[in-house]
Amino acid sequence: MRTQPFISQSTHPELMIQKSAAQWKGLIETYRSYLPVSNATPVVTLLEGNTPLIQVPYISKLVGKGVQVFVKYDGLNPTGSFKDRGMTMAISKAAEAGAKAVICASTGNTSASAAAYARRAGMRAFVMIPDGYVALGKLAQALLYGAEIIAIDGNFDEALRIVRQLSENYPVTLVNSVNPYRLEGQKTAAFEVVDALNKAPDWLCIPVGNAGNITAYWMGFCEYHQQGYCDRLPKMMGFQAAGSAPLVMGKQIHHPETVATAIRIGNPANWEKALAVKDASQGEFNAVTDEEILEAYRILAAEEGIFCEPASAASVAGLLKLKDRVSSGATVVCVLTGNGLKDPDSAIKVSDNAVKSVIPDLATVAELMGF
Repeated sequence: MRTQPFISQSTHPELMIQKSAAQWKGLIETYRSYLPVSNATPVVTLLEGNTPLIQVPYISKLVGKGVQVFVKYDGLNPTGSFKDRGMTMAISKAAEAGAKAVICASTGNTSASAAAYARRAGMRAFVMIPDGYVALGKLAQALLYGAEIIAIDGNFDEALRIVRQLSENYPVTLVNSVNPYRLEGQKTAAFEVVDALNKAPDWLCIPVGNAGNITAYWMGFCEYHQQGYCDRLPKMMGFQAAGSAPLVMGKQIHHPETVATAIRIGNPANWEKALAVKDASQGEFNAVTDEEILEAYRILAAEEGIFCEPASAASVAGLLKLKDRVSSGATVVCVLTGNGLKDPDSAIKVSDNAVKSVIPDLATVAELMGF
C-alpha cells in the first residue's frame, strides 16, 4: 500500500489529495475537473490509474552522467495495460450516450480493456483481431470477459479500417484511440508523472504503435504546464519496432513485423497528431530492433524486478540506444505500457534461465543449489 501521496500538497494546495490505495476512487473522480464529464456521466470504473513511478537504478547506471531514470509502470492497471485509462472514459461516455455495444480493433490490450469495461457497463463488446498475432494472455482475458471476438486474415490496420466502417453504419460505438475520450483518459498518466516528481521529466520515452498514447501524454503535460504545475515540458521521444516503424520511415508499412505485437502497426491512426507532438516538444521518433527490445525486456526483469510485455520495453531500449544524447543530471521517464503476464510465451522463449528437474531428495536439491 502506497503511503506517499502522488499529488504534492505544495504543488496542489487546492486539492489536498492523498492518493493512497485505500482512498483512490479511479482517475475520473480524481481528475474530474480536467475531463469532459458531468454529473450526467455514469462513471464506469475499475479503479484504474494511480500506477507507480519506479526509479530504476541499474538502468540509470547504464545511462550514466547522473541521469535519473524512472519507469511509469502502467502494467499495474486493472486489465494489465495503460488502455484502462482511456477505456474508463470511452465506456463512461458511451454509456452516457445510451450505447448498447462497443467495438474495437486490437493487437490485444485494447480488446482486454474494452471487454472488461463494456461488460462492467452491461454492454456487448465486439473485438476484431489479426488472427495469430495476439498474445495468448490478452486473448484469454478478452474471452473470459465475454467479448465477441472476430479474427481476420489480415493485420491490425485492416481490422481498424473495418471497425471504423462498422461504427459509422451500425449502432455500435468505436473505442479505439480515434475515439477522443480515450486520449482524455490516457492523458492522466502525465498528470501522475508530474504529481510524483513535482516537475515534468526532461525526456519522456514511450513505445509507439497507433500513436495515441504519445499524443495523450503531451496533452496532459501541456494542461499541467498551463496550470502552472510544472515549469517545463519534456521532449517526447517515441520508439517504434524497426520492422514496424512508419513514423520513423515516413511511410505506411504494409506488412509490419516485430516480436513486440502490441506495437505491430503499420499505419497509425493518430499519425498526424503524433507528428505534431514531436515537433511541438522538439522530440523524435526512432526505431529499435527486436534484439534491442528483448535485451531491455530482460534487463528490466532480471536487474530491476519489473516484468513488462515486450512492446513496453521499447521505451527503455530506445533510451539505452540514445543514452549518449541525454544531458547530464537529466530526469527521464520511460513508459511501460503493459504487464509481462500478457505474453508469457515471449518470456519463456527469451529467458536465459531454465527449470531444473531433480528427484525429491534433500541432499540432491542442496547439491544442485551449490550447498
